[in-house]
Amino acid sequence: MKQVSLFAASLLFSAGVFAGSADQVVVQDPYVRLAPPNAPATGAFMVIKNNGDKDIKVVKAENTASKVTELHNHLNEGGVMKMRPVQSVDIKAKGEAVLKPGGLHVMLIDLKAAMKEGDVVPITFTFDDGSTKKVDAKVVRPTAAVAPMSEHKH
Repeated sequence: MKQVSLFAASLLFSAGVFAGSADQVVVQDPYVRLAPPNAPATGAFMVIKNNGDKDIKVVKAENTASKVTELHNHLNEGGVMKMRPVQSVDIKAKGEAVLKPGGLHVMLIDLKAAMKEGDVVPITFTFDDGSTKKVDAKVVRPTAAVAPMSEHKH
């Protein structure tokens, strides 16, 4: 009887009866900024849309290109822009979170190997209900329009 119950539960799960937050999420335009040679870190950016009827949180990000992955934000502290890890990225019901240079983003820290333009970095997001969503972020060369002011040389 126990095996029948486990089998029935697995069928319900695979049929989507226990749909999680990840099923309500659409990720648009994911990309990783091509890091300069020998740079130890870079960022990933995208728009995460919540098509569901309840607020959700991204609580974790993982990838295979770096040893450490963190959710980050840029903050202005006394006129100085600083990056800080955040516990989660909140996405309101029917809303979106814009991950962009100078704001919320995914930090890829301690890169395992040099990246090339056109490479694809798989990033897996975990939501507050435990569900996950994998997105493929293409490595792109930064342009003046997306490079933060801190990277400009004078």
